[in-house]
Amino acid sequence: MQEENRLAMDRVVVFVDWQNTYRNARSAFHYNRGPVQLGNVHPMRLGERLAQAKPGRELTEVRVYRGQPDSTKDPKSYGANRRQQAAWERTGAKVIQRSLRYPDNWPNERAEEKGVDVALAVDFVMMAVAREYDVGIIMSTDTDLKPALEAVASLGGPACEVAAWKEHGRPTRQLRVAGLNLWCHFLYFEDYKLLTDGRDYTIGM
Repeated sequence: MQEENRLAMDRVVVFVDWQNTYRNARSAFHYNRGPVQLGNVHPMRLGERLAQAKPGRELTEVRVYRGQPDSTKDPKSYGANRRQQAAWERTGAKVIQRSLRYPDNWPNERAEEKGVDVALAVDFVMMAVAREYDVGIIMSTDTDLKPALEAVASLGGPACEVAAWKEHGRPTRQLRVAGLNLWCHFLYFEDYKLLTDGRDYTIGM
C-alpha cells in the first residue's frame, strides 16, 4: 500500500532562476541593503517548501539556473560561485551554469547573464514533453519565461505553476500569462526566514 501511495504522488520539479530569485529577495526583504549574502536561500529548502504547499506531491528535483563568472577576469566571484554550487549540490540540487558576458568596459559596467533564461525555458519544455514531471514550478518573475509556460500549458499534460517573493503591503509581483490561470506560490518574509542561507561564499573554507 505504501508503494502504491508513493507512485500516486505527483512528481514536482522546481526550476529556479537564481539571479532573479536572489535580487527579488534582497529587494523585498532587505531593500537592497546589507552584505551580499542577504537574499541567499537554500535551493532544496525552497523546493521542499513549494512542493509541500499542496498535498499529494513529492519533490523529485530542484534545478538552479545561473551565470558563472570567468575564473581569470573575476577569480573572487568565480571562487564564491563554485563554493556555493558545491554546497547546493551536496544537498541534492542540480546547478546549470552559463558563462557571464563581460562588456568591454568591465568592471565599470556589470557582467551580464546570457542564455540563463533560455536554458531554463528549454529544460522546462523538454522535460514536460518527456513527462519527467507532473508539476513544474518556476521560481522567477522574468517575463521572458512566458513562452515556456504557454508551450507546456498547450501540451495539456504537466501542470504549470510559478512562485514569487511577496512583501506584506506591497503590490504583487508575479509571472502572469494571458489566458492561463497560473497558480502562484507566494513566499512571505516568514517563509524566507526559514529558507535563508547566511554563509558568505566569498570567504573560502
